[in-house]
Amino acid sequence: MSNLGQLIITGISGTSLTDEERDFLEKENIGGVILFSNNYESPAQLAELVNQIQTTRREYPLFVCVDNEGGRVFRFKTGFTTFPPMLDIGLLDSPKTVFECAQIMAKELKSCGVNVNLAPVCDIYNNELNKVIGDRAFGKDAETVSKYISSIIRGLQTSDILSCAKHFPGHGNTTKDSHFDLPIVKKTIEDLRAEEFIPFVKAVKARVEFVMMAHLIVDSIDEELPTSLSPKAYQLLREELRYNKLIITDDMQMKAIDDRYSVEDAAVMAINAGADIVEYKDMSYARRALDGLKKAQLNQTLKVEVITDRYSRVMDCKERLLKDYTPVYIPDIGKNIATINSQNYMDEVRKKIEEL
Repeated sequence: MSNLGQLIITGISGTSLTDEERDFLEKENIGGVILFSNNYESPAQLAELVNQIQTTRREYPLFVCVDNEGGRVFRFKTGFTTFPPMLDIGLLDSPKTVFECAQIMAKELKSCGVNVNLAPVCDIYNNELNKVIGDRAFGKDAETVSKYISSIIRGLQTSDILSCAKHFPGHGNTTKDSHFDLPIVKKTIEDLRAEEFIPFVKAVKARVEFVMMAHLIVDSIDEELPTSLSPKAYQLLREELRYNKLIITDDMQMKAIDDRYSVEDAAVMAINAGADIVEYKDMSYARRALDGLKKAQLNQTLKVEVITDRYSRVMDCKERLLKDYTPVYIPDIGKNIATINSQNYMDEVRKKIEEL
């Protein structure tokens, strides 16, 4: 049995699994799925979809991931409690509020079977022209952002939702959007240590289970390769920040990568560089990436020891945190989502923000 499928997270096409999608997840032993707004109609439908996805599992469940940050990046809007942007919540100067918001978010996600929230944003909004991060960040300086990072990670992870610190080594001081182009960061490594790295250090100390590697050229780290494909960037995260859990790439379909490398080559480069998991929005890309990894394994440009290292880290996370799996009992969902208490709490939070 190939272990390579566990190194892939893929999107799916709609609100239920097609036979072809089920076949791919099951036969290739795929590690996880990422869900978007096109996969969502209602909490009950979402839970049914997640139950379908988990029927394809082997030893442990699949990672079921979503970007639910609050504000404009929130995939399951109708039927779920909604949250202001983190920049607005940060204005309240209350780590306790951030922790409690994360608990509400986690409880609702868990009740539908989601087990990974690709949040928080650890980037610093230190460039006013940066629209891709903007109000997704907690603040405009390292101290402010860092104040809330452990609160949101603890709020999610103590409520059984795995958390992901993103986008290392820091996407806040860019003007280009990696969805459409390759941003370049011209900061010295000393300046990065004094600012961009600080929230990620906080995340590592808070025992975050995932860190997401951004698609950036950071001259002081690697002048030639995007950080998601650069061994130097992964080494920095592993050795300097002493991070020993899962590293996932940002979506490998983003133009920053897709315009410059083939799907197959980019997947091999990312895993060889140090990524544990490569992520794709579309299954057609995930299939090509897996084919590329398989060929690289055969021709030994992807070594057995590299595959074993990445696979072992994925399995360790799942064995520690996901082994006690039970399907979602759909009739119970309404008890946990958009409850009166949650709605009242968030109304109070919004009111406090408006009064500032």
